[in-house]
Amino acid sequence: MEDMERIYLDHAATSFYRPDAVIEAVAEAMRTMGNDGRGTHGEALASSRIIYDARRLVDELFGGFGPSQVAFTANATQALNTAIKGVVNPEDTLITTVLEHNSVLRPAYEMEERGTRLRIAGCDRLGRLSYGELEAMMEDEAERIRREGERDGKKRKLVFVGTHASNLTGNLVDIRRIGRICAACHALYVLDASQTAGIFPIDMKKDGIAIVCFTGHKSLMGPQGTGGLCVRKGLAVQPLLSGGSGVMTYETRHPDVMPTALEAGTLNGHGIAGLRAGILYLNKKGAEPLRKKEQSLMRLFYEEVKHAAGVTLYGDVSSFDRAPILSLNIGDMDSGEVSDLLSEEYGIDTRPGGHCAPLMHRALGCVEQGAVRFSFSHFNTEEQVKKAAEAVKEIAK
Repeated sequence: MEDMERIYLDHAATSFYRPDAVIEAVAEAMRTMGNDGRGTHGEALASSRIIYDARRLVDELFGGFGPSQVAFTANATQALNTAIKGVVNPEDTLITTVLEHNSVLRPAYEMEERGTRLRIAGCDRLGRLSYGELEAMMEDEAERIRREGERDGKKRKLVFVGTHASNLTGNLVDIRRIGRICAACHALYVLDASQTAGIFPIDMKKDGIAIVCFTGHKSLMGPQGTGGLCVRKGLAVQPLLSGGSGVMTYETRHPDVMPTALEAGTLNGHGIAGLRAGILYLNKKGAEPLRKKEQSLMRLFYEEVKHAAGVTLYGDVSSFDRAPILSLNIGDMDSGEVSDLLSEEYGIDTRPGGHCAPLMHRALGCVEQGAVRFSFSHFNTEEQVKKAAEAVKEIAK
């Protein structure tokens, strides 16, 4: 057992195989970097240069509105909380979908408790977003906001928050289509790019996105503890935190100029240095060939297990232009039991359970059983994927 090769197929949770350049960048940063914005000595300036360049790279990645509009956070959860609680008011309407992670749903429910009107668009039996339902919902709410505004003179916003790809099914959402719907309804579009940042193209201007929230430790190849949000120029986001900023010390309120407005306290400079190295690696390799390799590994796994007796696959596999994620169940076995067998008997790392996506599980009918998620990286090999598929088939027998 100790000599068994470990096969890591849980990249939707966090990347495990990382480029050497990322590890080296973090180590170098710990040797050379001080605190960004907290001094003019060499170590502080070294940190400022690295962090600014990381902002520049993130801005270019998402077709943003300039490096100063990129604010770093500890993860996508903090970024989404900042975006949702920072732009949505009690009198506003918030619309989201059943595809969402709890990082969207729980802040949305909190806003609902404060008075915000919350509506959730559904999906079909394959977990595909119902665009018609969403568009009708958006138009209905936009008209209601217009009528009520004319009646009482109060300003209300319509905000849509949604994922780019389901972390359970891998189904992609057509963000440009949603951007057009949002534009027609004068709604702010907040995108959760946790599963797609760095691998799938996102362009804030072309896609009509007001805020992109991302994490650094998945397909961006950065360390854990990194993430952020890119904000459209001119859009004010109320900070989630306030405190030290390195500037305007004698003001009683936290500075409202980006990115300082959303970055209270010391940044994770060492982690951001690793994130910068991860993006440079992706830029050098090219996102498209890496994405195609991951999708080809996912397809190979699907073809190997699709006819196995007792195996139920979730999501839409009519097209393999999707996030490199496949979730399944075997008979009526608990997903945790299957994942444990895969780990202990075959050395294969997967993710069982609810995946922080309760509404998606409910829509797919696997709340009690959960699901076993396989998620692939370009660092994986065909041999590893075939071994994983063979293990599934053996367990299914």
